[in-house]
Amino acid sequence: MHILLTRPLDDCKDLILRFKSLGHKVSHLPVIKIKNVSHDKVNFDEFNGIIFTSANAIKNLNTSNINKQINCFCVGSSTENVAKQNGFQNIFCAEGNVNNLKEVILQNFDNRYGNLLYVSGEIVSSNLDKDLISEGYKVKRIINYSVLPVEEIGEEFINSLKSSIPDMVYVYSENSAKNYLNLLKKYNLLDYWMNTNLMCLGEKTSSVLNEIKWKKIFLFNSGEEEFLLYKI
Repeated sequence: MHILLTRPLDDCKDLILRFKSLGHKVSHLPVIKIKNVSHDKVNFDEFNGIIFTSANAIKNLNTSNINKQINCFCVGSSTENVAKQNGFQNIFCAEGNVNNLKEVILQNFDNRYGNLLYVSGEIVSSNLDKDLISEGYKVKRIINYSVLPVEEIGEEFINSLKSSIPDMVYVYSENSAKNYLNLLKKYNLLDYWMNTNLMCLGEKTSSVLNEIKWKKIFLFNSGEEEFLLYKI
């Protein structure tokens, strides 16, 4: 099976190796790139909980001064894995979307426990901080990275893609979907996907790509990528 992954390499290199070990052909077309954003200095001792809605929020944060026993809330398994790699020990993990993450916080962190620090990218799919504030929580949000579009595809990759259209494409965010669609339009690649299954992390992501004719569209949570191989 031929699989196309669209995340930056740091976010999908393990999955590339895993799919290849299973005998699949894997192509990599990153549609976004991550840029660190400077932010005001944070006194982490003021917070009793920290929230991450992406692995990039952790990767772009200096965690050396954070007590690793702090209540750490992660949106999904990929983010949880990076949190573990950075030494966080008291981790609560949702099932890959922000609505589930909010429920995990409500169930495991009483608003009387103290302040929450929410670390995220510039663009978010949901106003988690505002939702929690409306529930009586004290939340400070800091933005430590931004997402930029990849605007060019090499001619060699385009020719390779046309000669072997993938059986599956994984797209992980609404922003990634928009950038992927823009690249397909730019290089006249919109009409090649009728026999391809689209795998999207959430309905908002898939809706962006509805103008393309796909074989089937599947929704999944982070960590379910390999499971999807057996659904088609």
